[in-house]
Amino acid sequence: MAEEQGRNIAAIIGDYSKRLLGFIKKRIGNDADAEDILQDVFYQLAGNTQPIEQLTAWLFRVARNRIVDVQRKHKPELLDDIYPSSGEEDMLGWTDLLSDLDDTPENTYLRNLFWETLNTALDELPAEQKEVFVLNELEGVSFKEIATQTGLTVNTLLSRKRYAVLHLRERLQVLRDELLNY
Repeated sequence: MAEEQGRNIAAIIGDYSKRLLGFIKKRIGNDADAEDILQDVFYQLAGNTQPIEQLTAWLFRVARNRIVDVQRKHKPELLDDIYPSSGEEDMLGWTDLLSDLDDTPENTYLRNLFWETLNTALDELPAEQKEVFVLNELEGVSFKEIATQTGLTVNTLLSRKRYAVLHLRERLQVLRDELLNY
């Protein structure tokens, strides 16, 4: 009996792996995390003792639930996280550029350049991502408050902010590289 069940599970894995992995990858940016989720889905299938009437729906529902679990554990990224301090004292950090402690003409120029680049990059974002990023990061509105205002779930807001941060990180990296290589 156990040998027959093992063959059935192996056949199911063979039949559904590619489709499920594609489904998961569309929702999870990291290939390693997507493969972990796929493995969890099949592990749950192997440990299931109840009969499954609609196997395809069951597999995709389990995958969707695991994706939500992974996204809940993901913490939102902050503007300070765009470029964490590297420990090098001579390395120019974004926090240093934004601080009002030293108002030399050079720092004022760099701060203005940073904000100009940030605003340009924000304008490149879809409106939903820009709105969440600006409200949460620049205006300090909590995700819970934004969710109440917009009627969206916190997970949706976190996802939108994450995509915004990834785009901004890429765009600000170009500026940082230009400043450091100048």
